[in-house]
Amino acid sequence: MDSLITAAARALAAGDALGVLKHIALRNDPPALALRGIAMAQLGEYSRARELLRRAARGFGAHEALVRARCVVAEAEVALAMRDLNTSPRALAAAATTLEARSDRTNALQARLIAVRRLLLLGRLDQAADALAHLDTRGMPPSLAAVAELTAAELALRSLRISAARDALARAREAAERARVPALMAEVAELRATLDRPAARCMSAIGEQTLRLAEVAELLESGALVIDACRRGLRAGAVWLPLARRPVLFALARALAEAWPHDVDRQALIACVFRTRRPDESHRARLRVEMGRLRALVASLARVEATERGFALKPRGAREVIVLAPPIAGDQASLLALLADGAAWSTSALALALGDSQRTVQRALVELEAAGQVRSVGRARARRWLAPPLTGFTTILLLPAALPL
Repeated sequence: MDSLITAAARALAAGDALGVLKHIALRNDPPALALRGIAMAQLGEYSRARELLRRAARGFGAHEALVRARCVVAEAEVALAMRDLNTSPRALAAAATTLEARSDRTNALQARLIAVRRLLLLGRLDQAADALAHLDTRGMPPSLAAVAELTAAELALRSLRISAARDALARAREAAERARVPALMAEVAELRATLDRPAARCMSAIGEQTLRLAEVAELLESGALVIDACRRGLRAGAVWLPLARRPVLFALARALAEAWPHDVDRQALIACVFRTRRPDESHRARLRVEMGRLRALVASLARVEATERGFALKPRGAREVIVLAPPIAGDQASLLALLADGAAWSTSALALALGDSQRTVQRALVELEAAGQVRSVGRARARRWLAPPLTGFTTILLLPAALPL
């Protein structure tokens, strides 16, 4: 390798993207294209970076499997930054296997970490935890160790394991300081700040208050009957009843919980759940059917009793009933939480992360754009969506995930 490539590689390792371009900006050989691509990615020019990395991968011969695999890993990280989640993980897994076979443990670990971070974005926490548990970061560069600990911290936060998250953040901060990369230190500080921001609103018979993540975790372990409007489910002790795919039942449970210990009028329930102010006999019949389904579902946690004017929720075991509401209101809260990371998301990536159809996400984005909460850039397939950062509170609880309980 010539001296300019060596100097550019050292500048890249130190996080000096402009220094890389000073050395090799006018060169078009595959090693220079690869380094330029990574440098452009660090400067936020993701589309250009992806193009350069693909050219570099094509330029390396079939006998240069090691450097081609490194290009695949770099392109996968750029795709992650672009929130392109539709790419197949097989190419990245094959590149990691090639790197491990040729004793390039550093880049192999980088590939594995990219795969874990993709799983986190998709809310697949159990798969991410399993993949992360098999990673060995001993002897790795401090910058890579910091990324691994940041990933572990985010996984712990999404799973509401606050103590584990604090420990991982402390290790990430130590590794980032040893690496002396300002972007890593800023990322650690930003994730650490989420612990001190309001994460949810707690509504009970005594009033409403805001909770931080640690307080949310304590509440969920308290044994109270919690109607979790962030995760769309019911929680009491170790019992978790997911209702994300049964919106009518969840709406009924939340309406009853918000009125507890009092009952809710039938007219109010119909207006809340069925979105009509002029109910007829069919609506009242449907309310009885749905209430029967809810009664059977929550039988182990509470009773749903009919009263003279409506229905009332009666928790078993003298439990208190609490509604855990998102820090931001609205049906599109999870969508805004994803966009709040500052990245430009495609409609297909948002649909994949949320588990909804692309058409549903498109309709929600149009509504949010009309309200001035999001904006789009580009056109047709290149269209991306952005939203201003949601400052003042954390959206961890709104991100798509199946919380392991």
